[in-house]
Amino acid sequence: MTSGPYDILKKYWGFDHFRPRQEDIINNILQHRDTMALLPTGGGKSLCYQLPALLLPGITIVVSPLIALMKDQVMQLQQRGIKAMHIASGIHYNELGTKLDNCIYGGYKLLYLSPERLQQDMVIERLAGIQVSLIAIDEAHCISQWGHDFRPAYRNLSRLREILPDTPYLALTATATQMVTQDIMNQLEMPGATLFKTSFKRDNLAYIIHEEQDKHGRLAYIFKKHQGSGIVYVRSRKSAQLFADFLKTKQIKAHYYHGGLSNAERDEKFKEWSQGKVQVMVATSAFVMGIDKADVHTVVHVEIPESIESYFQEAGRAGRDGNDAHSIMLFSESDKKKLNNQFVKVIPSIKDIAWVYKKLCAYFSIGYGEGHDETYRFNFMEFCSTYKLNTIITFNALQSLDRNSVLQLSQEFYRRATFKFETSPVNLTYYLIKNPGMDEIVKTILRTYGGIFDQAMTIDHATVAKKAARPVKKVHEVLITLEKDEMGTYDHKSHDTAVTFLEPREDRHTINRIAPDIKVQNKRKIEQVNAMLRFIENDNVCRNVQLLNYFDEKTAQACGICDVCQKKKRDGGGLAFAEAKNVLLLLLEQGPATSRELETAMPAIAGKDLLRVLQILLEDKKIRITPANRYELL
Repeated sequence: MTSGPYDILKKYWGFDHFRPRQEDIINNILQHRDTMALLPTGGGKSLCYQLPALLLPGITIVVSPLIALMKDQVMQLQQRGIKAMHIASGIHYNELGTKLDNCIYGGYKLLYLSPERLQQDMVIERLAGIQVSLIAIDEAHCISQWGHDFRPAYRNLSRLREILPDTPYLALTATATQMVTQDIMNQLEMPGATLFKTSFKRDNLAYIIHEEQDKHGRLAYIFKKHQGSGIVYVRSRKSAQLFADFLKTKQIKAHYYHGGLSNAERDEKFKEWSQGKVQVMVATSAFVMGIDKADVHTVVHVEIPESIESYFQEAGRAGRDGNDAHSIMLFSESDKKKLNNQFVKVIPSIKDIAWVYKKLCAYFSIGYGEGHDETYRFNFMEFCSTYKLNTIITFNALQSLDRNSVLQLSQEFYRRATFKFETSPVNLTYYLIKNPGMDEIVKTILRTYGGIFDQAMTIDHATVAKKAARPVKKVHEVLITLEKDEMGTYDHKSHDTAVTFLEPREDRHTINRIAPDIKVQNKRKIEQVNAMLRFIENDNVCRNVQLLNYFDEKTAQACGICDVCQKKKRDGGGLAFAEAKNVLLLLLEQGPATSRELETAMPAIAGKDLLRVLQILLEDKKIRITPANRYELL
């Protein structure tokens, strides 16, 4: 019996129904037609190519710039019993050939590739000799110079058209304007493509923007009030840890998540959050792609994102189950200046990028014409210190080199270490009796690494941690203690960054080639920051209307639930300003109160308006602030 889309959907995903437009897109693909799909975050883009791959003969190629997302999707597919493979950068030439052969002859249905892989002749030659039924381009906005994350390597997709002229294309994106959409179809040579687009409007998601000086206090208030699963987005690793630690002091279970954590630590934190053991994940933008937790009802930005596209994707993690949800942004006037400092003033010039590239090659002793497909791990701060480089500009320069396919940048914690016991087994036994907390980790090391009393052995911290059921950090701490107590020799070095060179070193030729694209990208970055600031400052037009208009979905229908709409409702039927002052004074006659307590007692007035009333009363010397940070009458 022949299976259809619904049969496959039920068998492998366990669903009885498709999300909006999924079925239409899949049927169009099964009819061998080029397809352009604009689906919002959470709209189920991946299913639109994963399901047809199982109904079509041969193999489906998925092109994506997101290595972490490729790995995640392949793992999920394999768990469902679907044969899928991804080929990342940094593997040896011979290994690449083996992987391609296994994919071709091993009955695989999906092959995930980065756009950089399509620059390699071996890949193109192998693909020309197999049956490719569909080419899916994820994050297709990257192909357009007007897209928010333009990657020139996407332009190499034309090579696939040359070798596979009859294979249909599926281009997918969650964030594309009308101009970007048209550019995508032009670049992919699919003028007759069927366009599927769902509205970006989220009826259940309230976009709320608050000017807030006490972000910590407000954050605690939000997650006490909204006790479901939530995400807090920050701009730095340090902020992630600080805000998570603060929430814990308020008895709110929280984890922090960023690219500097080991894979084992990230997996552990994500698992506890996804299972509901932890309420809040405080994260950098590393925690965006592949996050599909339906019951997230609160997303908070405590710092201004660099673009409306980023904001829209991150905010869209809330309310994917269809229930009421909130996307809240907390900002201060200083944040606007900070945004400019973080994203405009630190945009690397072509000269900056050339200098960083030259120093990077020198750091790894890469000669001219060398380095192709080689991967190097290093400590980013040590690299910057060695050459006295500005850390932010240097990191942005590396990102620019990554975006333009000169190298692939990866931020992941990596520790290479060796250890050798410098004592006898008997003395070690006595030592462990006196230090029982180290017992399980040490015994695991002894079981795992035979001969460690005779010679230094390379230690895999993650392996030891897993076997001993202890955190990776604890393994490191135990080894340090053993060396301090003269039980052994611990040689270790930490790395937090890896680069894979995608082409041989050719300083001037390399930079001159990418210079025109870098100029376009830098200009686009400035435009994005300015658009974000205009969005924040415009408190006269419904937030949802502003977002929809940005993505060329013209509407004048207000959502009724954002901060702008709520303010208009209050102005029309809520507390008048003068009345609010009188009510507030009456409340304070009952005794001192915090702003949070006053806000709770006055639900008809917004927090921002309440603070304005309080400020006027302070200036008029009607009230004062006590040392306990409470307001009281004078």
